[in-house]
Amino acid sequence: MRKTGKAITSFLEWLETEKGYSLHTIDGYGRDLKEFKETLSSDEDLNDIQALHIRRFVVSLHGHNSAATVGRKLSALRSFFKYLTAKKILKNDPLLGISGPKAGKSMPVFLTVDEVFSLIEAPQKKDRFMLRDVAMLELLYSTGMRVAELVSRDLKDLDFASEMLRVTGKGNKERLVPVGRPATHAVRVWLGQREQLMADRARRGHEVEKDALFLNGRGGRLTTRSVERIVKAYGERAGIPQIVTPHALRHSYATHLLEMGADLRSVQELLGHSSLSTTQRYTHLTLDHLTEVYDKAHPNAK
Repeated sequence: MRKTGKAITSFLEWLETEKGYSLHTIDGYGRDLKEFKETLSSDEDLNDIQALHIRRFVVSLHGHNSAATVGRKLSALRSFFKYLTAKKILKNDPLLGISGPKAGKSMPVFLTVDEVFSLIEAPQKKDRFMLRDVAMLELLYSTGMRVAELVSRDLKDLDFASEMLRVTGKGNKERLVPVGRPATHAVRVWLGQREQLMADRARRGHEVEKDALFLNGRGGRLTTRSVERIVKAYGERAGIPQIVTPHALRHSYATHLLEMGADLRSVQELLGHSSLSTTQRYTHLTLDHLTEVYDKAHPNAK
């Protein structure tokens, strides 16, 4: 007999040690699987779980979750049960024959160049961590990194001389990304305050976080949630009408590169996309931009 709770723990450990998934991704899988487990009558034996349990879980999600969210949770379950059947822990996959809801293809949210500049200029001297926040915003836009990639960066990953950043992305894949001079300059300026935070942490008797590029107010490594909150707050201060997220900066990075003539394959490498089809959705945005420019500028456009 194998209990569901222990199997979930084993699966999450496998994602980390064997698949090399980021802690941010593993946490997401863990939350989705825990939510499913809570719909079971008890910590049931894995081989007692049937398609009926899955359908009951999906029904419970409707009404307060988008189709994309439901699909994501089902994807977590699908990976979990595939792992269990591959390891011979489970005899039959209860998800076989169950398809997720069709989610409409949403276009990536991105900022204009002027909006990005307004966002980067939003931190002010009155802000305690102005130097850190400017460096973060510059680096997010300069490299197109995911927020999980940003917070896991160590100081040694940034080569100031060559202006290159080593990024470890999904599946533990590494890539080298060029960094613009405004971003490297902003990071250099922040390093002084970083040293002070490390010294303050040591004086309080805590183990010093020597590696992390970005630190919180207590001298520990900054989290994805904190970065998301910071970016959103500066977006509101800058008067940007939409909610600004770190991922919106990633989308802006890709869109602006393509608008300026970068080829799709290069942008794919810079973003760390395993499939070109993931990058291709940005071409719709740039075509919309080109159409708008044409309509405004060409004498015979209308």
